[in-house]
Amino acid sequence: MQRATKTLIAAFAVAALLAGCSGSDGLDGDLVDDWAALPPPGPFTPAAGVCHEADFTDSVSLAGYAPVDCAVSHRVETVHVGAFPDGRSEPPPVASTELRTAFADCDKRAAGHVGDDWRAGRLRLAVAVPSGPGWTAGSRWYRCDLMEVSTAEAGATVVMRTGSLRDALRVPSPLRLGCQQTRTGRDGLVQNLVQVDCAERHDAEFAGVWQSPDRPYPTRSAEWAPFYAGCRSVLARYAGLPDDANLAFRSDVVVRPPGAGRWRAGDRGVRCYLWLSNRTVTGSLKGAGPAGLPVRTK
Repeated sequence: MQRATKTLIAAFAVAALLAGCSGSDGLDGDLVDDWAALPPPGPFTPAAGVCHEADFTDSVSLAGYAPVDCAVSHRVETVHVGAFPDGRSEPPPVASTELRTAFADCDKRAAGHVGDDWRAGRLRLAVAVPSGPGWTAGSRWYRCDLMEVSTAEAGATVVMRTGSLRDALRVPSPLRLGCQQTRTGRDGLVQNLVQVDCAERHDAEFAGVWQSPDRPYPTRSAEWAPFYAGCRSVLARYAGLPDDANLAFRSDVVVRPPGAGRWRAGDRGVRCYLWLSNRTVTGSLKGAGPAGLPVRTK
């Protein structure tokens, strides 16, 4: 009798459950057609404020996208993600107006991120765009990527680092360019600049950045003249000197423009260095004025 009673209760429970699925509460017993349809997949867009362990690539696919927290070891930091206008069927090439405009935007964003012109430090800025398949799928972003490099000179390598570059140049930092010791060739021209502590004897110092007008990259000696004139004006402001004809007799100048490839991509920032080709000093010459950099008579 007890077994029969349990069987009857179970039967009533199953019946009640089936009745509840019959539609009286908006359900029809079909467990599939009551789920909302998933939206179609949209184009991939990377995030800003993240870092990347892998080396920088100028074309990024979804498969190769693996951001990490900037607190862990990484090589690349994305400081901004912008958008290209519609109208192209493929990613813009290096020398295109679109990519140069993107670089100009990234240039300003990077300066805001680190607290100064990024060229004032051992930093490199580059712009990444979607891969070909990503562009076809609708991606129209550009990514502003900053990297710490081993030197501001040619042949630099990207440094593996931890921590964000945010505000890195807003305060004193080993990243900031300062006093330098030149390495010259047999012709007497500066081949390389090596960063040193300003307390050590040295013969050069980073003075600032000259922004060149948009012009073709120089290929002849005469075409470099505006670069030297621009950097001399930067040097005058830095050292507190009159920007006149005597400036060339107070100090030489070392000009470090971006390479031809970066120039095509829109980089117009030229690093300028004060150079004492006839002596060495200790301490910084910032604001030294005419007394600190007198006119040389020989």
